[in-house]
Amino acid sequence: MPDETSARQGEAKPLNGQIDERAARTELHPNPQADAAGTHPSLDPAGAVDPATATTHDGREQSPAADGGATARVPAQTRATERIPAARDAVGTAAGSPLTDRYVLRQRTGSDPSAGAEFWRAEDTVLRRPVAVTLLRRLPADDRSDDPEGSARAGEMIVRALRSGCFEHPGSARLLDVLAPGTHGLPADVLGAAVAEWVPGRSLAETVADGPVRAQRAAKAVETLAAAATEAHQQGLVLGCDHPQRIRITPDGRAILAFLLPRPSVSAADDVRGLGGLLYTLLTRRWPLSVADAARAGLVAADRTPTGRLRSPAQLRPGVPLELDTLCMGALGQAGEGGLGRVHTAAAMHRMLADVVAEHADQAFFPPVHDGAPSDPDDVWQDSDRLPDTRNDPQRRRNLRVGLAVLAIGVLIVLGYLGIQVGALFGGSSTPPVVIPPAATAPVQQGQAPAAVAAPVQDVSVQVFDPAGDGDNAATVDRVVDGDPSTTWSTSRYFQQFPALKPGIGIMASFGSPEPVSRLTIDSASAGTVVEVRTAPTADATLGQTDLVRTVTLEQGETVVPLDAAEPTGHVLLWITGLGPGNQSEIGEISFERAVQ
Repeated sequence: MPDETSARQGEAKPLNGQIDERAARTELHPNPQADAAGTHPSLDPAGAVDPATATTHDGREQSPAADGGATARVPAQTRATERIPAARDAVGTAAGSPLTDRYVLRQRTGSDPSAGAEFWRAEDTVLRRPVAVTLLRRLPADDRSDDPEGSARAGEMIVRALRSGCFEHPGSARLLDVLAPGTHGLPADVLGAAVAEWVPGRSLAETVADGPVRAQRAAKAVETLAAAATEAHQQGLVLGCDHPQRIRITPDGRAILAFLLPRPSVSAADDVRGLGGLLYTLLTRRWPLSVADAARAGLVAADRTPTGRLRSPAQLRPGVPLELDTLCMGALGQAGEGGLGRVHTAAAMHRMLADVVAEHADQAFFPPVHDGAPSDPDDVWQDSDRLPDTRNDPQRRRNLRVGLAVLAIGVLIVLGYLGIQVGALFGGSSTPPVVIPPAATAPVQQGQAPAAVAAPVQDVSVQVFDPAGDGDNAATVDRVVDGDPSTTWSTSRYFQQFPALKPGIGIMASFGSPEPVSRLTIDSASAGTVVEVRTAPTADATLGQTDLVRTVTLEQGETVVPLDAAEPTGHVLLWITGLGPGNQSEIGEISFERAVQ
């Protein structure tokens, strides 16, 4: 008799459509009359069935006529004296338990009760390598002698596995073997199993145990799994990635579906929600879907508002990019009113994640914006590389004001001297030129109003005004008043023009005391940006409390905006309602001048 172990030598082959699905269904649903007679269906390594003989629970062979015509299946090479242990005779599963004659269970890593599944790290004793095993356990509701519901559930899940045998993608573990119900050597409480290659790395809970993952690393991790879901959906398959313990993170930071056999009711929409849940967890350390799954995986359940709505990642972790925050909430079905921003397909999510990853690669030469997560040891830019922020240094600002005042006095002296020389040239007067000291003022004739002159407004502070977000690049907004137009502040790059995602964003400028502002100058390289100039009663006023003074479209370079200096104001808001090229605006410098009588 050929040894059954020898038939399983070598690597277990992926089921690339080589198993007939009708035969698989027959194997998954044995003849009920044979089960009623106490017989046990078995398969030989090639899947052949011998209908001429059957084996009872006490190991005796019997013919079909011995039990009233009921038939059962045993391996064709079985001897009459050979004892074949039935599935009901096997011992329950535990660490160290054998699973058929090839696999040995080593460590239980999780479970999915809704699918009746357990996840194990096991060992392939033939090839001496670790494998990932998904066991289909008999549910308490299935614990009956005939077990119709459990067999039907397991049969549907196993048939799904057979259909997905030809699916291979770097974002999903490769299917190696399928153990159908009734396979020789399965424990009594196991209805079937799927064996896949082992994914090295860490579980999702272990990945976020030390803190949230950097936003760009989270996007790159989910991109791999989103690509796998996209290809699976195109082939009419689903992954079942909406359970946190089915996913593992590789050492190079890729999220991979490690444990197969999803529950029968899972759909492509569940995969999209699972991708959103994975991104949410990497950004916030909280699982947003099932509370029971979160507790079982060792994760914290996501916070919700009193109305039941999820709190967005940006609310829990300031610094999360707007595009990732919007994408995450859209995939979880938490889009805005009217469904704006809802993500319906894995392909759409993969495309947007790829855009975020590509944009990050383009900006790799610049230090990243701090998003609340510490730098990893292999990051190019470390937290220690960040230079100390001296933009709010009082001594530096004082020196800057003194320098500007000296420069202004020098300009006035030069202009006065040039004016006198030009007047003497065209007036023909032989009177020697007289230089007027800068502090001196010409006498004002009676009845004549003094001429108004402009002086720069000193001690201007700025902050990002963003009622609908967390403030784009708030750490760099002081660059617009540092006196250097080459250092700039910019908005985030948006996927759509305002007001698709938000009504606008602005810069609130505040003065030490109310000033009669007569002119505003904006230096910008984003021609076409639309700015509303508004006055505000306080620095933290809402948009509705501000008053519109003028609307201007910025030109390349400096744009001068004349203002009414009749009413002094202490706060001026530059409210951007139209973004520049590429749905992004950049401002290098803003300055104010006040009327001086």
